[in-house]
Amino acid sequence: MRILMATFVSWMGLRITEVALPLIALQQTGSVWATGLVAGCSGISLLTSPWWAARLRHRVTAGPALAAVLGLQALGYVTVAVAATLDSLTVAHLCLSGLVVGAATSVGGPATRAMLADLGDRIGPGVAVRALAWQDLAHRISMVAGPPVAAWVVTRHGAMPLMWADTIAVLLAAVLVARVGQYGVRRASAGAVPRRAREVLRAHPVVADGIAMAAVGWYWWFAFALGLAILGAETGRPGQLVAAGMAGYGVGSLAGSATVPLMVTRLPRVPTMVTGWVVLGLMFAALPWLDGSLPALAVVSAVGGFVTPFGLAALNAVITEHTSGEERRTAFAAQHVAGSGGSSVGMLTGGAVIAVLGAENTLHVAGSVLVAVPVVLVARTLLRRRRRDAREPVPFGDPSSTAACRAG
Repeated sequence: MRILMATFVSWMGLRITEVALPLIALQQTGSVWATGLVAGCSGISLLTSPWWAARLRHRVTAGPALAAVLGLQALGYVTVAVAATLDSLTVAHLCLSGLVVGAATSVGGPATRAMLADLGDRIGPGVAVRALAWQDLAHRISMVAGPPVAAWVVTRHGAMPLMWADTIAVLLAAVLVARVGQYGVRRASAGAVPRRAREVLRAHPVVADGIAMAAVGWYWWFAFALGLAILGAETGRPGQLVAAGMAGYGVGSLAGSATVPLMVTRLPRVPTMVTGWVVLGLMFAALPWLDGSLPALAVVSAVGGFVTPFGLAALNAVITEHTSGEERRTAFAAQHVAGSGGSSVGMLTGGAVIAVLGAENTLHVAGSVLVAVPVVLVARTLLRRRRRDAREPVPFGDPSSTAACRAG
């Protein structure tokens, strides 16, 4: 419960400050370019984390270590907050803050999920999977509730008070997790040299396929976020299409993430992952045909939002059930880099893709890719399994053969 509360508090603070930071950065630096520097530099730390963060991440196995990482994250936030309060915010402050925050989240994010899964394993069967689903719900609540709260504060008191929200929230989260003892974490491979992500994913192909689906899906997210905005401008409805789509998706994803914890232990893992991304892809492809009806566009977006938490919960379940100890931390780190990194790269390159293909064609292409990739990955895995089984027949009379027959 402490870890879940800490993640919700820290995310809520981040969502609130995300509204104020661009306003303060533009006001004090006078540069539109500067408004995205924290997120951009944070992305640099994230995308390079496979080369520098592996050993650090594997040492975060208890509350005090995670609290130290959160303290570093708060230091990154306070760098900007102090400079903004003194009316001396510069590009250097924004870049330094982004690098520090990105480094801390690259270590702390996957470690938090691994700790939550380890604690769940100790409590009982299925608890780890449900705990990760509750964590996703907390994340989505912060995404929906944070911006309106921030907007209300900005209209009443200005943006400056919000600059301290993420610092205070992360420090509070550090206090909450500091008392999670190491006794609550299963460390089956303590002291072992961490395996590389490539080795872990090769040893667990189902996990690798799930992470690949997520990476592709989050890369093409720009087709929805940017594509609808541009399509609305092209069709004479600026802001309306993206507002309807985002509102529908947000409501649907919140409803889906509230339902997932009640069902996740009974869901088939791979079919649920595939279904989630296929439905989201069909939603992307259908949106350009619905630009004449805002309610229809919002409803279809809500359907895509509803199924997405199910797919992500199934991926978390696959990681939790196929890995443990150091391998689990490596797998969650790969998932973190693939998801957040894919989204960052997509938003960075998405404008150029839309400029070449056009907003409508980009949505069609994104939808087609999201449908095709899961199907191809699963088909390839099944084909490899059949070929392996054909090359390695079980000898007649082997105990495993007898057990398999009985299980069938």
